[in-house]
Amino acid sequence: MWDAVMVEPGKIVFNEVEIPAISDNEVLIKVMRIGICGSDIHVYHGKHPYTSYPVIQGHEVSGQVIKVGGRVSKFKPGDKVVVQPQVVCGECYSCNHGDYHICDNLKVMGFQTEGWAREYYKVEERKVLKIPKDMSYEYGALVEPVAVACHALCRSETDLKSKKIIVLGAGTIGNLVAQVAKARGAIACMITDISDFRLDIARKCGIDYPVNVRNHNLKEVIDEKFGPNRADLILECIGNEATIKQAINNARKGSDIIIVGVFPEEVKVNMGYVQDRELRLIGTLMYKEEDFKEAISLLANAEVKGDLLITNHFNFKDYLKAYMYIEKQQDKAMKVMIDVAEE
Repeated sequence: MWDAVMVEPGKIVFNEVEIPAISDNEVLIKVMRIGICGSDIHVYHGKHPYTSYPVIQGHEVSGQVIKVGGRVSKFKPGDKVVVQPQVVCGECYSCNHGDYHICDNLKVMGFQTEGWAREYYKVEERKVLKIPKDMSYEYGALVEPVAVACHALCRSETDLKSKKIIVLGAGTIGNLVAQVAKARGAIACMITDISDFRLDIARKCGIDYPVNVRNHNLKEVIDEKFGPNRADLILECIGNEATIKQAINNARKGSDIIIVGVFPEEVKVNMGYVQDRELRLIGTLMYKEEDFKEAISLLANAEVKGDLLITNHFNFKDYLKAYMYIEKQQDKAMKVMIDVAEE
């Protein structure tokens, strides 16, 4: 089989290696689709703070079970599956209290340990989840980013039914956060960006109020669409100083702001404003198994429109071309898929 190794930023080498042998509690999976996310692009540019080289990327994946170990009971050859990409210690405080996703020794496949950019992958049964037979492998590879959105929205105690939500950032994760909020009953959702292309996709996905903040004053739009009570919840999905300031400056007193975006550097914010208005800044990281299950359900029931987010496909051996396409297209590249094998 072949694997794709990023040996240094911007350089991928393909190696022919043996198909891995599995142990009794492992599953051998034929990799079908890999989604490229923003964190992968940071690795491509050499700007991911927690990834060293060489590295095999790939963590948004779907595949087909080829072989199961002797102790595996939940899967059989032919099953369509997705995989939770966390590697955890199982011994720290977080792991022992059900929060393995924030393990003190957390590693993520494709960043700190071997990822899925290969034709076959072996993994422990406990990390694997089935997807419906009629779900496409493209949708399977979207389960991971949808799970990010599901978990993020669980971080606040706000019941989303009949609530008004603001999402800052209309990239793939921001779009999915907004879609999941609507699926959970949010009565209105505003999403902001500086890209008309992304905002148009958000509109097609059913997001109520796409707002280009280059052309409109955000506070004025919030007042117009949501009234004096503003939003019940704000989610920052970009990871820069300007948007976290927008969140803090436009939040209703006593409300929650969930930090979904990954911040590449420290930012300066008005913590006095946070204190005075009793705002709650809440972090979110990755997901748990229940978030994966919800994501599978939302995609299977068409409550999340994933097809509108997929902007291009590339063959496995064209992995580097996929990054070049993303680099060239900029905001017009949402979710790019690597087709490792044909269905």
